[in-house]
Amino acid sequence: MGIILASASPRRQELLRQVGCQFEVVVSDVIEDNEQSMAPAELAVTQATAKALDVATKVSCDRIVVGADTIVVLEGQVYGKPVDADDARRMLTDLSGKEHQVITGVAVVKGQNVWTDFAVTSVRMRNLSAVEIERYIATGEPMDKAGAYAIQGKGALLVEGISGCYANVVGLPLVTLARLLDKAGVELL
Repeated sequence: MGIILASASPRRQELLRQVGCQFEVVVSDVIEDNEQSMAPAELAVTQATAKALDVATKVSCDRIVVGADTIVVLEGQVYGKPVDADDARRMLTDLSGKEHQVITGVAVVKGQNVWTDFAVTSVRMRNLSAVEIERYIATGEPMDKAGAYAIQGKGALLVEGISGCYANVVGLPLVTLARLLDKAGVELL
């Protein structure tokens, strides 16, 4: 019985390696849709579950599949990955000087069983000048990150502080995942 990560995210892979988790990657074909009309946490869990179930149909039923979806929420508005530099600029301008929430939905699928949960971390972005936003966009780092920043990269220079799980902001709340994997019979510790 092995674990499959339903994500191509190098950050999620790095977090799993950090805690000594052995896994394979099978990328989901699910396309994220942040325009769905549901509460942000429900949206993240729904998308994580869809990714895990999609991959579960492609592998043997004794495998454990982990799906995750990370979104950024500011004043009720969901920010996914920017579609281009203009979208990244809009997101970073909106987030500048404000506190927002990072929500990651996590789903673990084993056979017919599906366990889900989510984590929420509050992040306070410092006030950013237009020049700083342009410099950050020029690094290319914002382009495949929810909310257009990566706290584990140069984006750390944009964040004044967080309250909650750091790994969640990176893209995979490890404590939440460990609880779900425990239900599936896998102990990470």
